Amino acid sequence: MKYHLRLIILLGFVLTFSSCNFPVELPFKTEQKTGPMVTEPIQVPVPDIPTPLALNLSFGAGKMTLLPNPGDDLLSGTATYNVADFKPEISVDEFGVALKQGNLKLNAVPTIDETIKNEWSIAIKNLPVELTIKAGGYSGDFEFGGLAITDLHIADGAANVKLKFSTPNTAEMRTLRYETGASNISMEKLANANFQTMIFQSGAGNYNLDFSGLLQRDAAIFIETGLSRVVISVPDGVSAEVNFEGPLSKVITSGDWQQSGDKYILEGQGPLLVFTIETKAGTVTLQNP
Repeated sequence: MKYHLRLIILLGFVLTFSSCNFPVELPFKTEQKTGPMVTEPIQVPVPDIPTPLALNLSFGAGKMTLLPNPGDDLLSGTATYNVADFKPEISVDEFGVALKQGNLKLNAVPTIDETIKNEWSIAIKNLPVELTIKAGGYSGDFEFGGLAITDLHIADGAANVKLKFSTPNTAEMRTLRYETGASNISMEKLANANFQTMIFQSGAGNYNLDFSGLLQRDAAIFIETGLSRVVISVPDGVSAEVNFEGPLSKVITSGDWQQSGDKYILEGQGPLLVFTIETKAGTVTLQNP
C-alpha cells in the first residue's frame, strides 16, 4: 500500500511539472541543494515584430508578481532565487517573447519553504499582447489594470492567486481563460478586462469572481468547477443572467437576484453578462453587489 501511495504521489509530481515543460530526471534524491541568493535583473526590450505579440511566462513554484510597466521595455523586473536551476531564461522569436523558469532538471521533489526561494517581480508594458501564464503550485499577485491584453490564458496547479484589473484593459480582449487545480483564486474588477468570453475551470477550492468595473459590451462567462465554493459578485445596475447545469449542492443569493425557473436574473441596464455554470457538488453564492 505504501509503495502504491508513493508511486501515485511521484506520478502526480511528474505530470504537473511536465505540463510546465520542466524536464524531470529520475530517480529522485532526497534533497534539492540550495546555493547563494541571487537577484537577477530581467529586462526585455520591445521586439520588432507585429502586435499583438505572444508573451509566454512559465513558472514552477514560488511567488510571482506581475504589474504594469510605465517604462519603455516590454518586460522589466527581477528574479530572486537560491537554486541555480531556477535561473530564468528569455527567448525571442518572430511570434513573441517567452520567459521561463530555467531548464530545470530536478533530482528531488522541490518544496518551496524557508530554505528555497524563487520569486519573480515583473512589470509588463502597455502594448497589445496575447498573454499566457503557465505555473505549478505557487503564489501569484497580478495587477493587469491599464495593460493591452488581447487574450489571457492562465493555467496553474494548486495556487493562491490574486488577480485584478484596477483600471480598464486598453484593448478588447477576445478570451480570458483560467484553468486551475485545487486553489484559492480571487479575481477583482473583471468587467475592466473587457473580454468577450471568459472560461473558468477549476478543481476543489475557493474562488471569488468580482465583475465590477466598466462593462463595455455583452460578455459570456462559462464556469466549470468541482467540489468548491464559488462567489460571484455583480454590481448594481448591471444586467446578468445565470444558468446552472449539472448537479448542484447549493445556491445562495444576496441583493436583487431573482429566480426564474432554472435561471437567476439581475435586472439592470446596458451590456449583459450571461453565466453558464456547471458544478459537480459545490456551493455558488450570487452577490449583488
